[in-house]
Amino acid sequence: MFISNAYAQSAIGGPGGGLMSFLPIILMFVVLYFLMIRPQMKRQKEQKAMIDALAKGDEVITAGGILGKVTKVTEAYVTVEVADGTEVVMQKASVTMLLPKGTIKSI
Repeated sequence: MFISNAYAQSAIGGPGGGLMSFLPIILMFVVLYFLMIRPQMKRQKEQKAMIDALAKGDEVITAGGILGKVTKVTEAYVTVEVADGTEVVMQKASVTMLLPKGTIKSI
């Protein structure tokens, strides 16, 4: 009389319960895409376009912090003049930034 009957609950939890339980995970992936993955892909595309557009006479900064003027460009390598008569051969991927013309005065 004092104890009521106990009934088992359904495993799904009602109509649409399966999709609603995955909604927070789906929202986290959407936020992750727009905050991290998409901007990184955009930066990679801009970096590749800059490397493909390297030409003789461009002033660049390398990954090691070396400033210089491009004197020769091949398919995979670039030759950078860092001082009068001093040239360094490096991979194109090590060029991180293209400077405006006339930035480096000493070369």
